[in-house]
Amino acid sequence: MKRMKKLSVFLLAAAMALSLAACGQSSAGAGSSAKGSDAASLTYAVEAGSAGEAAAKEKGFTYNSVASQSDALMEVAAGTSDAAIIDLLMAGAMIGEGTSYPDLKYTDELTTEEYGVGCRKGSDLAAYINGVFGESYADGSMLETAKTYGVQESLVEQTGTVPEIAAGGDVAYIQGKGTLIVGITDFAPMDYKDDSGKWIGFDADMARKAAESLGVEAQFVEIDWDNKIMELNSKNIDVVWNGMTLTDEVTSAMACTNAYCNNAQVVVVSGK
Repeated sequence: MKRMKKLSVFLLAAAMALSLAACGQSSAGAGSSAKGSDAASLTYAVEAGSAGEAAAKEKGFTYNSVASQSDALMEVAAGTSDAAIIDLLMAGAMIGEGTSYPDLKYTDELTTEEYGVGCRKGSDLAAYINGVFGESYADGSMLETAKTYGVQESLVEQTGTVPEIAAGGDVAYIQGKGTLIVGITDFAPMDYKDDSGKWIGFDADMARKAAESLGVEAQFVEIDWDNKIMELNSKNIDVVWNGMTLTDEVTSAMACTNAYCNNAQVVVVSGK
């Protein structure tokens, strides 16, 4: 799904997935499970440190932690895990007819959640990004960006304006060094590379918009998702902007923006 020529397929798949989720159903029928087995008897592949891993822990599932949600899908495709737990938005982009995994489908919706952007604890950058969200929502550019990547149905209404910049704050620090370092993983449709190797996606484009407002350049750095808080605190990155679920752990360890997208964790199984 890194190829832009597949974008129209992705938009259709994402729209279908989100529409079904809104009705409380799944693409395979609510309550169905892999190979006719009980959910508790399966082994799930989950991204380490993700909301999918948290859901697996909460439900007492047996699971394998892998490096990314893409790796979780590979586990299911290869038959080394019975199922995966991934984000609904990613399921819309990566599974089903015309996608990278045409033989996979999603069944149960385990959670509902919201995405936010994470900054260092006590940082004034979160309030600044909220202002960018509010202004871009008001002028329609946020919605247009969302439509480009098929996430418009998940968009959360934003309000507010960019605040005054305080001397000595995190925003002033970022402006002083001239770069906004954005911690991400390869996660369509939020952050992924096009054919030229440029990072694109809804989150990537919005991060560039925030950097432009700050008068700096956006620099994207792939991180180990499980170490995102440490990466922030060590100032290796300035912000985590990658479809991050606003869990209690996240909001207690970071200064987070307002929620900007709705999401869910879904179970993905083989359709064969």
